[in-house]
Amino acid sequence: MIDNILLEKLKTNFSQAFWFIKTNKVRTFLTGLGIIFGVASVITMLAIGNGAEKEILAQLELVGVNNIVITPIIDDGTTEIDENEGDKNDRKRFSKGLDVLDANSIKENIPSVKLVSSEIILDTYIINNGKQNAVKLVGVSNSFFEASNIHIENGNNFSDYQHINSLPVCIIGKKVEKKLFTGESALGKHVKVKDVWLQVVGVIEEKLISEKAQENLGIRDLNQDVYVPIKTFLVRYNNRKKNTNIGRYGGNQGGPNGSNLRGNYHQIDKLIVQVTNSNELKSTAEVLSKMLQRRHNDQLDFEISIPIQLLKQQQKTKQIFNIVLSLIAGISLLIGGIGIMNIMLASVLERTKEIGIMRAIGATEGDVILQFLSESVLISVGGGVIGIIIGVLGAYIIEIVSGIETIITLSSIALSFFIAVSVGLIFGIFPAKAATKKRPIEALRSE
Repeated sequence: MIDNILLEKLKTNFSQAFWFIKTNKVRTFLTGLGIIFGVASVITMLAIGNGAEKEILAQLELVGVNNIVITPIIDDGTTEIDENEGDKNDRKRFSKGLDVLDANSIKENIPSVKLVSSEIILDTYIINNGKQNAVKLVGVSNSFFEASNIHIENGNNFSDYQHINSLPVCIIGKKVEKKLFTGESALGKHVKVKDVWLQVVGVIEEKLISEKAQENLGIRDLNQDVYVPIKTFLVRYNNRKKNTNIGRYGGNQGGPNGSNLRGNYHQIDKLIVQVTNSNELKSTAEVLSKMLQRRHNDQLDFEISIPIQLLKQQQKTKQIFNIVLSLIAGISLLIGGIGIMNIMLASVLERTKEIGIMRAIGATEGDVILQFLSESVLISVGGGVIGIIIGVLGAYIIEIVSGIETIITLSSIALSFFIAVSVGLIFGIFPAKAATKKRPIEALRSE
């Protein structure tokens, strides 16, 4: 019985609140603008934040959580070297460059290292049934796919036998299979890469890699690569160590007869070192730097980076950006709440006589409070609904215009709606209580 009376009261109050809002459309809309923009900002902010988080996680998957990347520094001949810098002996020091022996030494001598992956890259072309496409031929070690979080969708990884005997086999990217073997499997078939026929023994699972991720992390579109065992690459394609000018001498007068050998003298183009524990990343990177510098005769012709640290920095920057957006959304909601409170206070003054009549015919203080709270909540709910629509549209527009991925979730919409209703309740309480302080006799006398 009591529940039915309460429901009837609520129904009556909300119907009266709806009537009052309907008769004051412009004022109600202006009152709800702060709520509208605040809710829209919350949804847009959360959508951008969710998109950024997804992008960071995707990039982490691409580079590996515990990976250290070592790349060679290639002297293209444009770097000016100070002849007076260092003594004559330093300038004559020789560097053999980054090579397979470095990879083996790292794996054997550093306890914190779980695996080491080597890569050699060659820009070339692939031919099948008269179709020719540009590809990157990548010589890799057995641990490459594990270190790079690449899964083989069809077929198998290279066997030790294939590695040791430099067999003409390859694993291709998913896009390569689609281009050359439309509608059929590439497994077991042969393709010609440059001048060598290779048998396809595997196809990797397609990875979605954005251009932004490729640029930020210095990675390739793995779906368009052709992978061969590293020994196959060195034997059948190119081994820079067999070039006439092996290595580099430091300084302008370092080499024989005063020569200074330049160009890409490194045997491999990339080393991925995966450590067992992420806490050992920094210390392992320091050990790697000292070890390689010693092996390269104190010539710093390599660069060491920790991708996860770069990603964490990006994540921190995006979190700061999200906090700024949150503050903007919070300010908008605060302004919206203050607007509701001001309008409701003005409404209390305008409706003094109405309040007196309500009290005179038996309305309690609770009834009056419920009446004005109903109006403020309805304004907030209406503003919240409009804000949700604008926020969803805004998130999609941002994604289309700027290329920033946005993800809208039901939880973000629910949170925004909850905030809108809460603002209506919180900022409607004071005007509602102010209405109950009107004495019925004084209220009836007012004009």
